[in-house]
Order: sequence, then C-alpha cells, then structure tokens
Amino acid sequence: MNSSQQHDYRLAVAQMNCELGDVEANLPVHESLIAEAREQQVDVLVFPELSLTGYDLQSRVPDVAMHADDPRLQWLARESGDMLTVVGFVERVGRGEYANAAACLRQGRIEGVHRKVNLCTYGGHEEGKVFTKGQTLTTVAHQGLSCSVLICADLWNPGLAHAAMLERPDVVLAPVNAASGMVEGDFDDEANWLTCLRFYAMMYGTPMIMAHRYGGEGQSWFWGGSCIVGADGTVLARADDGTGIAVADIDTTAIDAARFAMPTHRDADTPLVASLLARRAERERGH
Repeated sequence: MNSSQQHDYRLAVAQMNCELGDVEANLPVHESLIAEAREQQVDVLVFPELSLTGYDLQSRVPDVAMHADDPRLQWLARESGDMLTVVGFVERVGRGEYANAAACLRQGRIEGVHRKVNLCTYGGHEEGKVFTKGQTLTTVAHQGLSCSVLICADLWNPGLAHAAMLERPDVVLAPVNAASGMVEGDFDDEANWLTCLRFYAMMYGTPMIMAHRYGGEGQSWFWGGSCIVGADGTVLARADDGTGIAVADIDTTAIDAARFAMPTHRDADTPLVASLLARRAERERGH
C-alpha cells in the first residue's frame, strides 16, 4: 500500500540500445546511465525490457540467463547506491525454464523481481516459445514510494493492469521493448503506447514511467520515446533520440488530487467485479 507521507520524488527513464545476447557489452551502458542518474539525484531509474540481453534471443535464451542473485546484478545494485534501479534480464527459474524479468536493485541488494505475465504471442512476437510466464504482481516500496512493475505487454492486458492498480501503487514502472511493425495491421505502435500510458495515468491517478529502447536489432527498429506521464495524463518528460536519461519530479500531493478528482480506486467495487468474472468463468466451464 502507498504511504500517506507527502514527498517529492525524482524519477528517470534510461533510454539505450542493447547488444543482442551480450550481457558484458551492455553492462557498461547501464553503469554509465546509473552514474548519470545518481549525479542528478534520481530516486528511481527504469531501464528498458531485457536491457541486459536484447530482445530477439531465440535459442540464445539459456546462454544469457542468470539467477536473481547473479554477481552482475549485485554489482549494478551496488552502483545504484540509494537509488532504486530497474533492469531487464533473463531469469533462470528452473532447469530449462527462463523468464523475461525485471530486477529492482538498490544498495547492493535485489529488492524484488517481476516476471512478465502477459507474454507476447501475436504479430512478430514469439515470447511464449522461449519464456515461462510469471504468475504474480510485483510491488516494491522505496523511501515511502510504492512502485509496481509491469513489463511491456503486461499493460495490454486490461484485467492484469487493473489488478496491479488495485494495489494502490504510487507509480507504475514499465520497461518496454516495442519494435515498429511487430503488431499486424495499421497499429501505430508509438502513438498507441502513449495513449495507453496516458489512459492508465488519468484513469487511476497514477504516474507511469516507461523506459524504451532506441536503435536497431537485426531487422527490428525500436523507436525510443521513453517518457514519464503524470497522474493527470500529462507527459512530464520525454527522452531525446539516442542514449540518455529523461527526468521528472513527482509530487505525491498531485497523486492525491488526481485520485480525489477521479475516484477510480475508491469506486472500483472489487467484490462485484470479482463476482461477475466468476460467473463468466463458470459459464465458460459449462461449455
């Protein structure tokens, strides 16, 4: 649950490209952007989805997988100091099983790990062939700020996003890999992502912090656009093309005001929604 303490927080997105399948090459980029964020006294820094490995790994997934207590993650956690840093990696979760995951790092510790729940298996995406889906939501408390992590397509499952919002996070941290043209039809990836982020921010009075890649990977192009959206749906900061960070300050009084004006949390009526879903599930079992 979020804290009632009022506070200003400095949030940042780290925009970068990744060398596919080369963790050692991607580590120095993380180190540099972490150092830049700490110089700007950032409280929370978010890297893109699979930022340590790149996206289209296919058969290379086992080669780059690591346990959550891997020394390289611990090293990034030490580099982060008091700042909460979210990095993307492939987590080894069992013999021959791997997750698309995000590690929350701080003061040499792994504070939490979110495994992507809504794996992409549409358009040009084939995550379900190589990754094991997560089964839980992830929220990490940091200096009085409640942070929920949803990876990329987790946000395109409205029921999953609603369940995460019911935890009353102060902010949602969204590592993303969304290459142009991966969704069939006339789906405008860049414009639609911004619509998605602004909708959730406005509907739930919850700032959204989206970190995305910029650059190419094989035939894929990642368009950047990493941004921070305030509790009223206003874009507070947006990264320039290329590698770098974008920073915005969040005042928790603005979250209070947005949720009082749009009481989605208060009026969610979770028992009713749960009963309606249960009835639907019962009808489907009857078929």
